[in-house]
Amino acid sequence: QVHLVESGGGLVQAGASLRLTCAISGLTFRNYGMAWFRQAAGKERERVANIGWVDGFTDYADSVKGRFTIDRDYSKNTLFLQISTLKPEDTAVYFCAVKTDEEYKWWGQGTQVTVSS
Repeated sequence: QVHLVESGGGLVQAGASLRLTCAISGLTFRNYGMAWFRQAAGKERERVANIGWVDGFTDYADSVKGRFTIDRDYSKNTLFLQISTLKPEDTAVYFCAVKTDEEYKWWGQGTQVTVSS
């Protein structure tokens, strides 16, 4: 059974940095594309960053380019999202997800990030 567990969220001031972690178990880690999504209150979920399984190609939403970095540690089966220069509009629940057959099939429970101005 596949499990994804996010951690690292919290309440921070604007301009701060955070590193979100997603611990993944139950699958062969390097065989899957992965992503981070976020959902702010009253808004639709959006994908903020993804990383490909073949060559590690990364892609980012325009709203986070230059501030967010997605990465993974194969030895620890862990996905990361490094966030710098946080803005109040980054406030959201952040989810990690694993892709298979062109859809994101497995999801974590989310970690709350709140940025105060």
